[in-house]
Amino acid sequence: MKKVLFIDRDGTLVLEPSDYQVDALEKVEFYPLVFQYLSKIAHELDYEFVMVTNQDGLGTDAYPEHTFWPAHNAIIKAFRNEGITFAEEIIDRTFPHENKPTRKPGTALLTHFMNGEYDIDNSFVIGDRITDVQLAKNLGAKAIWMVTDPNLGADEISNDARNLQDVVALASTDWGEIYRFLKTGQRQGQVHRVTKETDVFVRLELDGQGRYNNQTGLGFFDHMLDQLAKHSGANLEVRVKGDLHIDEHHTVEDTAIALGEAFRQAVGDKMGMERYGSCILPMDDCLATAAIDFSGRPWLVWNATYRREKVGQVPTEMFYHFFKSFSDTALCNLNIKAEGENEHHKIEATFKAVAKAIKMAVKRDINSKELPSTKGVL
Repeated sequence: MKKVLFIDRDGTLVLEPSDYQVDALEKVEFYPLVFQYLSKIAHELDYEFVMVTNQDGLGTDAYPEHTFWPAHNAIIKAFRNEGITFAEEIIDRTFPHENKPTRKPGTALLTHFMNGEYDIDNSFVIGDRITDVQLAKNLGAKAIWMVTDPNLGADEISNDARNLQDVVALASTDWGEIYRFLKTGQRQGQVHRVTKETDVFVRLELDGQGRYNNQTGLGFFDHMLDQLAKHSGANLEVRVKGDLHIDEHHTVEDTAIALGEAFRQAVGDKMGMERYGSCILPMDDCLATAAIDFSGRPWLVWNATYRREKVGQVPTEMFYHFFKSFSDTALCNLNIKAEGENEHHKIEATFKAVAKAIKMAVKRDINSKELPSTKGVL
């Protein structure tokens, strides 16, 4: 089935003027790098391009057609000259206050893409407005949101529409980054592990924005998993129902097992991946060192001791066990050293250092088909 890129025009392909109308040729200014990278997407990747744009009041006195079409046709011609063609140009002419189903984020003009003939699950809406993200959700696709900070864009809308984070696959104003994201695909892992002791769900997006939503029932443990996501750049969701009425052991251990399995899934075949990563990270009185190798073999070297029995609700002895279980299922070598006086800082510095090492190790060269091993297998 065909995959589709539903691409907004103003603010995405061309820069949007202050009056929001590209109604003259002198107002046409193309988005930086759009020709270079949209051309590469067109020639290297298997997507059909569809332009979807709201043009407020087109055909009325507020926006006469004779001012719209010369600029629009010039835009289309410029892209066609670079080998970039749009299978359809879908233009809604209504005003925002009309709330028509044809207007983004409505899908009334796009129903023919939702009849089962297109691979909507692996299609994307690319645009700079929150309505583009909402359109992606309504279609069942993902969004590439051309903003620098998704939290700022959420201010455009009411609170009840801010639950769109899961729809945003990438937030970037860089067409080069968008190209790299589309070319390399989404490295993801998802694990649901159920035992008589715990019910653990982990969803990992390795090439993310450092978003997190971790709920294990252990506040300090959640905080450490948040650090792992934030500083590795991965998106991480962890939900755990554990037998905390007994103790914390099974919750921490089984989370580590599921998290390691999610990482093993996400790194995939490791083609073009750096494989190795390391970090020396200070945190006030503490210094943590972490080095990782996604070698396909588990091994943990641990050099950290704690004087406190617990930090928060978590026994400090469980952090060795967490990283051992993670290493075992992620199939990675992990070398950790932490020293300092404050046990909270020492543990947090360890998670941050491991996260930074992971970020280095999973980085990919999108043009490389090489496996980072002379053995030919990892």
